[in-house]
Amino acid sequence: MPTVTIHPSGEVIYLEPDETVLSGLYKAGYAYTIGCRRGGCAICKVDCHAGSFHYNRPVADTVITAEEAVDGTCLSCRAVPENDITIELRGENVRLVNPFLRQMNEKARLRAEATAAAERTRRAGTTTKE
Repeated sequence: MPTVTIHPSGEVIYLEPDETVLSGLYKAGYAYTIGCRRGGCAICKVDCHAGSFHYNRPVADTVITAEEAVDGTCLSCRAVPENDITIELRGENVRLVNPFLRQMNEKARLRAEATAAAERTRRAGTTTKE
C-alpha cells in the first residue's frame, strides 16, 4: 500500500494499489485546487520530492514538459505512486475538508502497519534447510 507524505505538514495518506495521488488525498478527506481531473489543465501539478510514480493514462507534452518530467513535477490527477512518495503543493496548503474521511485514512494506516508486522513475523519464523 503506497503512501503519500505531504511536505511540509508531514501528513501521510494511504493509497490503494493503482490509485492516483489526487484520488487518495480526496478519499482521505483532503482538498486543494484542481481543475479538470483528466490530465488536461495542469492545475493539479505538485512537486514530487521523493519516490517514483507513473501515469495511468498518457499525458500531453503541453501539460507536463520534458523538463518538468525530469525535475519531479507530478500531475496528481494521473500520477500513480510506484512506492511511497513525498509531494509538495505549489502555492497553497492541502486543506482537511472531511475529518470523518481522515479517520478512515487512520484505519488504513493501522491495517498497513498490522500487515507489515505480520509479514515481518512470517519472515522471522521462516527457516531454511542447510
